[in-house]
Amino acid sequence: MDRLIYTAMTGAKQVLEQQANTAHNLANVSTTGFRAQLDSFRAVPILGDGLATRAFVVDATGGSDFRSGPIQHTGRELDVAVQGDGWLAVQREDGSEAYTRNGSLKLSENGVLQTQSGLSVLGDGGPISIPPDVSIMIAKDGTVSAVTTDGKNTVNNLGRLKLVNPPETDLKRADDGLFQLKDGSPADADANVTVAGGALEGSNVNVVDAMVSMIDLARQFDMQMKLLQNAENNDQKATQIQALS
Repeated sequence: MDRLIYTAMTGAKQVLEQQANTAHNLANVSTTGFRAQLDSFRAVPILGDGLATRAFVVDATGGSDFRSGPIQHTGRELDVAVQGDGWLAVQREDGSEAYTRNGSLKLSENGVLQTQSGLSVLGDGGPISIPPDVSIMIAKDGTVSAVTTDGKNTVNNLGRLKLVNPPETDLKRADDGLFQLKDGSPADADANVTVAGGALEGSNVNVVDAMVSMIDLARQFDMQMKLLQNAENNDQKATQIQALS
């Protein structure tokens, strides 16, 4: 009885939290470069006074699904998609370095290359500045070039995007949705990472799988609640038997 209550109670709670993560994945099915979050359950024994058979369930976050999403060609000169493994390096407002697959870029009022959320995109030497009245080309290796529009078509090299590819086991998702190294240090640039200009990477969330998972989690929650009801009924019957004796 005691073990049943703890397992069912914590199981229902963790199923609700996992359902929220699945809903979050579905909400980001159209988010550029989004990586789905993975979850798993594990049993943990309760230490302390009481029966040793007690256990509860926790949601052990399995990490993220790092599979690539579909590449969508946009033709926009400030769109860039990382091909295969790798990440774009950006700079947070506090100066720390983070990584994203969202290559939908823009220019700030000062001509600094930024993400749509306003974070500066890092080059090998820091943020990349774009002069006015030029068109932008981003090469496969991440080199950003400016082509003058005065008819001379002069090409100027403005820098190179900092592209990194740290081991997936060293990465964690931060609260702002960006990824960073677990120890907080910046990753080294990787010359093997390539990008495609004029394209964006879509989310890697599988809508069908996410919907099936939501249905399965809803059924798991109902099962846990029925176990609690059975435990309550058993307790009531046991109390009646004891009263008769």
